[in-house]
Amino acid sequence: MIFLVLLLIAAPAAAIPVVPNFSSGSMTSRTTTRTKINEVINQYDFRTGYELSVTGTNIKAIGGEIAPRNIVNTTNTVNGVSSKWTGLDPLDKPTWNIVNEGQTFQFTETLQGPGLTTHTIINRDHDMESITETTSIFTQ
Repeated sequence: MIFLVLLLIAAPAAAIPVVPNFSSGSMTSRTTTRTKINEVINQYDFRTGYELSVTGTNIKAIGGEIAPRNIVNTTNTVNGVSSKWTGLDPLDKPTWNIVNEGQTFQFTETLQGPGLTTHTIINRDHDMESITETTSIFTQ
């Protein structure tokens, strides 16, 4: 009981103001961010028609036809990409003969049909780094 009486009689507490003991200062903050990106590019090139090329000297087509007459319809799917095209029937190419036998001749025939011509894969890594530095200056 005496203790409670002493608590009631005690003097009130007083706060003492805090005074900083510096006049100026600075603070520096540095943030570093590193990012790594792996990029893969798949490029598909398609020929959507046909190419028949014939060149030469001292030759002629039998029957006068210089291009195939029959065509074929074709479909193809590569990695989920579907294609449809109409092309030449390679079994229906013209037949060529030498005009003057015994003389020199030259003959080149190329038939390229539709379809995938090239598939290019590009695989690149990107490493990036970003540095942000902030300085705060303060005085009293």
